[in-house]
Amino acid sequence: MDYASPRDRRLDRRIPLGCAAFIHLHDGEEIAAECIELSVGGMTLHAHYVPGEGEVIEIAIASPNDRMTRPPLVTRLRVTRCHALPDGRYEIGGAIVRVVG
Repeated sequence: MDYASPRDRRLDRRIPLGCAAFIHLHDGEEIAAECIELSVGGMTLHAHYVPGEGEVIEIAIASPNDRMTRPPLVTRLRVTRCHALPDGRYEIGGAIVRVVG
């Protein structure tokens, strides 16, 4: 399924990350992902998962710096877009609705 949001109007500064992340589903399943970029209000992920539009998923983002041991950033993300990528993964974008930890 490919759906897109209306014209992309990003007001927050985006920080490119490219670090490991995990999508935690309601049934306890954990799906590996990559956090491509992060901002105060949202993020972009790449994963082998197709969320529903408007679905709220829990994301844990590992520290981008391997030299420092920090707990992951855990957020709830409301999905606003999902596009297929050539490698079989999906680009998932959304708005952060809550920072859990």
